[in-house]
Amino acid sequence: MTNDDSAFAAVGALSDPVRRRLYRYVAAQPDDVGRDAAAEAVGVSRSLAAFHLDKLVEAGLLVASSRRLSGRTGPGAGRPAKVYRRGDGEHAVSLPPRSYDSVGHLLASTVENAGLDRELQEAARAAGAAQPDVAADDLVDALSERGYQPYWDEETLRLRNCPFHALAEEFPALICGMNLALLEGIAPAPWSPVMDARPGECCVALCRSSGQDAARDPGQASKTNER
Repeated sequence: MTNDDSAFAAVGALSDPVRRRLYRYVAAQPDDVGRDAAAEAVGVSRSLAAFHLDKLVEAGLLVASSRRLSGRTGPGAGRPAKVYRRGDGEHAVSLPPRSYDSVGHLLASTVENAGLDRELQEAARAAGAAQPDVAADDLVDALSERGYQPYWDEETLRLRNCPFHALAEEFPALICGMNLALLEGIAPAPWSPVMDARPGECCVALCRSSGQDAARDPGQASKTNER
């Protein structure tokens, strides 16, 4: 099966509306999701959820594993349950075929070699600020629409997905610095984007005030940005 065939199969697996809802729910969660929780979240039976979740695993969109959801061990702890999380693979379909990733790689390489990090950040910040105003209460929806998959971690708004994942892996300081500046332009007061990289997540988190101790140096991402 070619790369195109794999991408078509993955996208085709999401043609079913229940399957799409299940994928969106599981992909947006910071932790593994069991069948019961997934079924309740999208309003279907457990058996139907299990069927569609396993189809998403077959398509490479989700990854399944087993663990005891109760957290207990030993006799009486119950059988391990099947849980799901978003797959690490990336699937894109373009008809006719395009190669925007190659252009992105070339541009990022050129900017980095020319030492134009600051200019890129200024352009990203301006681009974020030029977008339609986002009210403080609408920030979660605005970030969701841009593919960040935000979720709450107490008073911090973390981002489950990096929309620039492939480039951020190869040019972490450049792309994560650009991303931070872009979100600084988008986020309204009192929100303050800060560099706070976690494995498997976007390198930026958003706090309600600027007085946070999280690192603001984009170079930190090159040490911790392991996706």
